[in-house]
Amino acid sequence: MSFKGVKIVTIGGGSSYTPELIEGFIKRYHELPVRELWLVDIPEGEEKLKIVGELARRMVKKAGVPIDIHLTLDRRRALEGADFVTTQIRVGGLQARAKDERIPLKYGVIGQETNGPGGLFKGLRTIPVILDIIRDMKELCPDAWLINFTNPAGMVTEAVLRYSDHKKAVGLCNVPIGMRMGVAKLFNVDASRVHIDFAGLNHMVFGLNVYLDGNNIMDQLIDRLTSSDKAGMTMRNIADLGWEPDFLKGLKLLPCPYHRYYFQTSKMLAEELEDAKKIGTRAEVVQKLEKELFELYKDPNLNVKPPQLEKRGGAYYSDAACSLICSIYNDKRDIQTVNTRNNGAIASIPGESAVEVNCIITKEGPKPIAVGDLPVAVRGLVQQIKSFERVAAEAAVTGDYYTALVAMTINPLVPSDTIAKQILDEMLEAHKEYLPQFFKRTAAR
Repeated sequence: MSFKGVKIVTIGGGSSYTPELIEGFIKRYHELPVRELWLVDIPEGEEKLKIVGELARRMVKKAGVPIDIHLTLDRRRALEGADFVTTQIRVGGLQARAKDERIPLKYGVIGQETNGPGGLFKGLRTIPVILDIIRDMKELCPDAWLINFTNPAGMVTEAVLRYSDHKKAVGLCNVPIGMRMGVAKLFNVDASRVHIDFAGLNHMVFGLNVYLDGNNIMDQLIDRLTSSDKAGMTMRNIADLGWEPDFLKGLKLLPCPYHRYYFQTSKMLAEELEDAKKIGTRAEVVQKLEKELFELYKDPNLNVKPPQLEKRGGAYYSDAACSLICSIYNDKRDIQTVNTRNNGAIASIPGESAVEVNCIITKEGPKPIAVGDLPVAVRGLVQQIKSFERVAAEAAVTGDYYTALVAMTINPLVPSDTIAKQILDEMLEAHKEYLPQFFKRTAAR
């Protein structure tokens, strides 16, 4: 790293989450001396980039730390000599997300940003862009770490591991931190006292054991989660429908909020259909929230991260990124939950595949902590989603229609090959602008 300190590049810098990232770097400045932070966006995001960038500068000034904030639409200029690159992009914006959520609902299928058909299409749009960024990094900052929290993070990490030779890449999600915070809240303790053994995939991760002050509290946790006066843990973007108490008692695992789509499919679909009629899809709700946030960000007197940001579904995302970067930089060897190469951590997942597990974070990157195999009750579902991610990543890279159809059909939220084809055809047309790899080929089909 240069004598000037650490250079970090955030691609998707005009995101509403960026103030949390700035707050995280300010908070850790004494151990992570960020001197240059480059916020990069595309021309369509220029106005948001300027608003967020000015807020970032006010935050840094108030904190009195010497972090230079640079704003640019020139990704290559920003990447030169970077030490860390974070990616928080949304190809097609919230309008594309709204299509991912609305189109499947027409066919009686869950419409969700990272699961089912919506997750497939977000991956198809995103993976080629991330691989392009990696090609630029290889040329301009070959030793930089890529910290990706663009969704679907598991599928994106899978594609990076299989279709690039960039070894320094880690996927990140806020769900494990949110689950730990949720447990702490249920027991009314500080989150630092809670430890969870996480294993699975992104948005398909389970808490195998949960500890409070080193004591396993899984039985007490399940009792609290299933008692009538306690709500189940969830996120802003996922309805809290509670769990069937006897199911959780039998499972003896802590599911993540996204498991509701697989274990409560019909209830979640009914909830989505109702919401779509009354208040709009989650993307449409978020569009309103974003407008409010950016109005707040424009205030020249605002020089801290506003609390309203937590209304977005991704609270703790950026804090997780700052913690990860800080631990790699300082070789902290603490335990964090990230998406990385399995390397035998989960016995029934291929060693070269991406998994979401607890890792020891070192200057060489994450070292996965082996858990053996997953309990048989959830092993098959995790393997099925891993198969889906692999086939979907292949479709994103090749632009092959038939591979995309297989990916759509084998997803457990899609009921049949016929419906899969109908949804695929409509969504390909709806997202044509962002899927050039398919339209070079479908013309000849």
